[in-house]
Amino acid sequence: MPGQPAPAASRPIGADASPATPRCGQRLGLWTTPQTELDLLWDPSHHRVKSGRSPTGRATVEAVQTDRLGPPYQQRTLDLGRDWEGPVYATLVCRLADAPTDRAVLWVHGWSDYFFQTHVAEHFIARGFNFYALDLRKYGRSLRPYQTPGFCHRLDEYYQELDTAARIIREEGNSTLLIAAHSTGGLITSLWAHDRRDQGLVDALFLNSPFFDFNLPPSLRGPALALVTRIGRRHPYRLLHRPTFPLYGHSLHVNFRGEWSYDLAWKPLGGFPIRYGWLAAVRHGQRRLHAGLTVEVPVLVACSTRSLWAARWHEDAHRTDTVLNVADITRWAPAVGRHVTVLRVEGGMHDLTLSPAPARRFLFSELDRWLDAYLGSGAVVPPAQAAASAPMSSGEPAADAAAPHPRPPELGSSAHPSETTVHPPEAAHSPAAANPASPPVTRTALVTSEEPVTAEESATEEPPT
Repeated sequence: MPGQPAPAASRPIGADASPATPRCGQRLGLWTTPQTELDLLWDPSHHRVKSGRSPTGRATVEAVQTDRLGPPYQQRTLDLGRDWEGPVYATLVCRLADAPTDRAVLWVHGWSDYFFQTHVAEHFIARGFNFYALDLRKYGRSLRPYQTPGFCHRLDEYYQELDTAARIIREEGNSTLLIAAHSTGGLITSLWAHDRRDQGLVDALFLNSPFFDFNLPPSLRGPALALVTRIGRRHPYRLLHRPTFPLYGHSLHVNFRGEWSYDLAWKPLGGFPIRYGWLAAVRHGQRRLHAGLTVEVPVLVACSTRSLWAARWHEDAHRTDTVLNVADITRWAPAVGRHVTVLRVEGGMHDLTLSPAPARRFLFSELDRWLDAYLGSGAVVPPAQAAASAPMSSGEPAADAAAPHPRPPELGSSAHPSETTVHPPEAAHSPAAANPASPPVTRTALVTSEEPVTAEESATEEPPT
């Protein structure tokens, strides 16, 4: 179809570079590969690409067409102009609610990911939301063969497609917009909501295991990240050596040890190759968040209760976050804004919506309570009707994914020892507040940043060294 990339992306520029003998950062476990073709376009004295800049401004929206998920999912290709690699696109997927509604949710994926979680869409549809999902530039439906998958020089490059998606959603009659974002998407949308806070684009944020810090030992974090950003500024396309066993991918995909079916060309088992320029861009965004953002709408930050690192398969990968340290997520969550709720999900995985069924039900139950408290109740389509209308296509989630999400039995307290378990005062207006057996949510106290940089100052800086 026009503007639609083939799932099998050809190799990115420089992907055939062979790993060099470990040198820079060897003691920190950081390896680099030789300079690639795209590094030759990079001017380290000005920290920008010589042959082009990331596109800005309004995007051109192509006609609506049926999405690869099949009806009733539709997609629009957003033409974002050109950058240093060529034409740039994003893709907005849509599934409208069965009954008219003025509420919408925009799903934003994480690193090495794209939208395939139809059970998430079905849940929001049953809650009376129009569902939208954005495949960011150089990911999933938006990836083109000539592009470096997932690469960016700055996280604010994604603001163009986020602005366009929000404008489209508002123009289609939605007066309430919830952003639901995962991992790196959670970091990007937090920064975007802060920088667009005066425009009234967003009414609430749901952050699913957001990428608020790197999963490194505290003693190595400072030296390692300083080296990463230094390399990223001079040689952004150099590859980072990583462990070879894709623990998280094995725990998810149905062909290995998981329950989900998705396109491995768009969500590789071990993720896309990681480049130092992308790491520097993420670190720049994290430093802005650590300095403190001012997101003025309600924010729900959700994560697992435990993390796991393993060099080979371990069954706990089905019950823990194997990508990020959940203590970092809860530590930095209050830095997003003034109205942050933290939810710990027992047995949750990195993408909480792909966790085993008990943790998934708990997550959706608590998310519903939070939505009732802060956004109010909307028109709800009976869950049985939503489940019956769920499309089943090959290469997407398993059949049980579209099942309704009844409230699970008490799972026990999942609060971190440093947190206080409370019910939000606004929850008194929620039907769930009358149920004393309902598991509480948790809040954390505001923390101070260890890095002396303000959010406003660093917004105009180049990625720091």
